[in-house]
Amino acid sequence: MAGLLLLLFAAMMAAVSIGAVNVPLGEVWRIVARHVTGGGGTAADPALDQIVWNFRAPRVVLAALVGAGLAVSGAVLQALVSNPLADPTVLGFSYGASLGAVLVITAATGASLGGLGVSTAAFLGALAAGILVFVLGQRRGRVAPTRLVLSGVAVGYVFLSATSFLQLRATPTELRTVMFWMLGSVSGAQWSQLPVVSAVVLSTTVVLALFGRRLNVLLAGDESATALGVDVNRLRAVLLVLSSLLTGTVIAVAGGIGFVGLMIPHLVRLATGADHRRLLPLTALTGAVYLVVVDLLSRTLNRPNELPLGILTALLGAPFFLWLLRRDKGLDAA
Repeated sequence: MAGLLLLLFAAMMAAVSIGAVNVPLGEVWRIVARHVTGGGGTAADPALDQIVWNFRAPRVVLAALVGAGLAVSGAVLQALVSNPLADPTVLGFSYGASLGAVLVITAATGASLGGLGVSTAAFLGALAAGILVFVLGQRRGRVAPTRLVLSGVAVGYVFLSATSFLQLRATPTELRTVMFWMLGSVSGAQWSQLPVVSAVVLSTTVVLALFGRRLNVLLAGDESATALGVDVNRLRAVLLVLSSLLTGTVIAVAGGIGFVGLMIPHLVRLATGADHRRLLPLTALTGAVYLVVVDLLSRTLNRPNELPLGILTALLGAPFFLWLLRRDKGLDAA
């Protein structure tokens, strides 16, 4: 845990330092410390101060929060439906968020949707997808894991078809905006966004970590969990609500970013085992480090252009995940 915290700190400092204009690490530290402590110390070059504090620092913090949120959500969803392939995309949350965002983008100013912003619409879309999956995933009042996955796939495809229809009607400018949003980016991060995102990601992660023991019991099967006194149906409902809230919040500010929720939990399981009391905090930190590094690559590999995060996470995640699938140990741990 301490090693991952140090690694996250080092990755964030490097990500703030490196860019179109490289800023020495010592200068980055002085600028950040001066703002955090209230303006003490020697004043920095105004241009460097603006680059570090106004442009890069909020972006790096948001990347860490989004990576942590997606990774934790994926780990919980995989336990919730007892399926190692589950993640926010498989359960339809990402498609719901995409439909909400595309509705606003293609409605020009969003006035026809009551003035909703892209982030708000994406959050409501993800929440709507979560509610639909929860309702459709029940049978005789009980939440069934297999039905949840199938419902998520079905709901996801319905939202995807509606999103595709809107894309066909979009202007070239709107279509470029839609594609960039759907592939994910934290380039528009602002300090004003971070308090809400931080509060949701940190509080939800802590609450979910407190469910660690019951998540372990859930993996033993419904009958075993019930025999041990766990209300399986209620537990799944609570976990689904919390996962929807977490996923909807991070997708709303960063767009659709695939493979983080699928890959990171498996990676951590291989390293530390499947005990969710350790798995969830470590997954959060690993996801944070991963997306900070991916965001750094996205803005340095193809200068001066910037690559959407989803392209890199798919490029890195798909081969890695195929490698994991070939490992019997990985499948057993999942």
